[in-house]
Amino acid sequence: MPQVSSKIFFDNCYGKYAIAAVNVFTMEQIHGLFSASAVSQTPVIVQITPAARDYADPDMLMGMVQAASSIYPDAVFSVHLDHGTEDHVFKAINKGYDSVMIDASHDEFETNIKRTKAVVDIAHLKNILVEAELGVLSGVEDDLNIDESHAKYTNPVQAKEFVERTGCDSLAVAVGTSHGAYKFSGGKGLQFGVLEKIQQQLPGYPLVLHGSSSVNKNDIAAINQLGGKLAENASGVADEELRKAICFGICKVNIATDLRLLWTKVHRKFFYDKPELFDPVIPGKEYMKQYREFMIERFEVLQSKGKSTGIKLNLA
Repeated sequence: MPQVSSKIFFDNCYGKYAIAAVNVFTMEQIHGLFSASAVSQTPVIVQITPAARDYADPDMLMGMVQAASSIYPDAVFSVHLDHGTEDHVFKAINKGYDSVMIDASHDEFETNIKRTKAVVDIAHLKNILVEAELGVLSGVEDDLNIDESHAKYTNPVQAKEFVERTGCDSLAVAVGTSHGAYKFSGGKGLQFGVLEKIQQQLPGYPLVLHGSSSVNKNDIAAINQLGGKLAENASGVADEELRKAICFGICKVNIATDLRLLWTKVHRKFFYDKPELFDPVIPGKEYMKQYREFMIERFEVLQSKGKSTGIKLNLA
């Protein structure tokens, strides 16, 4: 199955289900994601961050993605650049990405519009979709580090103006999530009042939820029992909140932290139980297995499991 534009995903899913957008860094993660997509017939967005590009090299990552598309021909996927600057975006536009994100959310409103529109104007010439962000999420992920006191919700009226003036194809909104494992320290959860007002201003328009990992407390506890020192008050997005958010226009749900925690749990347990071993293949295989199982469970939560079949029929 060839790559599919995320526009096709959004047109199919709006108000019914959400697409999991999953950050990948390694071969094991790419195997796990494509295997989960293929076996469950679920569309996915493969997300590559600037940090991942710096770590593995952009050509290596895209080469692994293309190889996975041959190994798992039933997988239906799109490739997206997450949290890019102009430099990252313009390089990705010419390297096989279906969509790119320009993150100017930390700039003033007018500057955000100017930077986003400049990317839109170039990306659209090549039929590449652009995701932008309005509002600021707190938390830590890759090289992002935003103090909670500087986070702010997306203004619904500004959101409408922003989309109209930039022409961006989807919008990441700040409605209570945060990057990394330390979400919701204030215990407020998703702000559905804000999300509903944004949808009213932008009916039918695809919205994106960043910082959407679940952060299972049992995983945190298991990691700490095996020598980890993660904060035990870490909290993620509840399943019921994700399902409810779909009704308010959330079409794309970003997942990264959960899969890092899973990697940590699998490898800490293996080397704790088998301290005499040093073979990366054994825990790697276990990680891929648990990764696939975890992602299929996430697909069920997002109500996207099995939806590849309909997309394939529409493309036939």
